[in-house]
Amino acid sequence: MSSTVKDLTAGTAGGIAQVLVGQPFDIVKVRMQTAPAGTYSGMLHCAGGILKNEGPLAFYKGTLTPLLGIGVCVSIQFGALEWSKRYFARQNVLNGRGGPDGMALGSGQLFVSGMFAGLANGVVSGPVEHIRIRLQTQSATNPVYAGPWDAMKKIYSSNGIAGIYKGQVVTLWREALGYGIYFWAYEKLMQREMAKKGIRRDQVNPANAVLFGAAAGYALWAVIYPIDMIKSRMQTDGFSPSTGQKYKSTLDCVRTVWRTEGLPAFTRGLGPTLIRSPFANGATFLGFELASRVLNNL
Repeated sequence: MSSTVKDLTAGTAGGIAQVLVGQPFDIVKVRMQTAPAGTYSGMLHCAGGILKNEGPLAFYKGTLTPLLGIGVCVSIQFGALEWSKRYFARQNVLNGRGGPDGMALGSGQLFVSGMFAGLANGVVSGPVEHIRIRLQTQSATNPVYAGPWDAMKKIYSSNGIAGIYKGQVVTLWREALGYGIYFWAYEKLMQREMAKKGIRRDQVNPANAVLFGAAAGYALWAVIYPIDMIKSRMQTDGFSPSTGQKYKSTLDCVRTVWRTEGLPAFTRGLGPTLIRSPFANGATFLGFELASRVLNNL
């Protein structure tokens, strides 16, 4: 099995773990981000309303799309990340740095590798998250879409490929910046652990993968949350003035939200995100690291 196939397979394991752990928190975040100001007094009010009005299964509404799509997305992320890391390692060996195998990458190399992973992932994550958000925010009593495939068919038939990729510009900004920070933080913590104890990566305690993933997740959201809020607004907006379009572009969305709702709108829904982050991101890296160890021993 090639290194790339192993990375993609391990990434899929991490992505599935991420969705199963993080989806209930994510739906609360999206509802709070996209609802009019004053709809919810806080995270518990939002979660309680979902539970009361839609039942417990509503917390996994739209899960099929991310379970399939985010499995692919995280697979692409880790595949692109590990390919980029190996590329920089080869350059390091040629230049006599980064240790015997060149894998002790510098901060700049790790950040660029993370950006590359985010951009590669963004090609798939944009439409996956768009469909998921449409399903998460539609009415429970009078839904527009019967499921993810129905949503894709209806959006494509009415708006073409541009409709499927609605909000893609801000998605790519989010992925590049966010995953640059995300993977830089995780890899630096792993490097520190290996150097401190003089061990190989596959000897790092799996519990540390969870802790480092949680820390990386907080670094990610500290940087990108306002961008993510704009992405959610763009991906729940109408496709044209006749279907309730509020924003002409990403920049127009930023200006309109700032003018009409002020700074608090850019952090609305942050609570469930911060609670979700250590569990979802810890599960992601744990799944990836454990799957990698199994695959590398085959």
